[in-house]
Amino acid sequence: MAIKITDECINCGACEPECPNNAIYEGAVDWKASEGTTLEGRVTLTSGLTIDANDPQEPVSDDVYFIVSDKCTECKGFHEEPQCAAVCPVDCCVPDDDHVESEESLLAKKAFLHNE
Repeated sequence: MAIKITDECINCGACEPECPNNAIYEGAVDWKASEGTTLEGRVTLTSGLTIDANDPQEPVSDDVYFIVSDKCTECKGFHEEPQCAAVCPVDCCVPDDDHVESEESLLAKKAFLHNE
């Protein structure tokens, strides 16, 4: 399952540089599938969304940092635990029950994002 950032976020930004997939963005900032990945051109993400990897996408939140679930692998294949949750001073990086994924699917997503 992907990780989400709750509205208890204090916008400290500690989580953003820790994400190996560049799936974390500051509130109100557009995101791109290509950032932090090898994706390019037209891609279909795990949610079924088909986009150009370099086109800016609407922010998930305007108020607090957010995680793009299509890019979140819970750090599988990189670290033992989600790094955002490990560094969050207010414990607002939590499992996202709306995006439940198996370890196998998270590793497949990592391979897709990084052309492995």
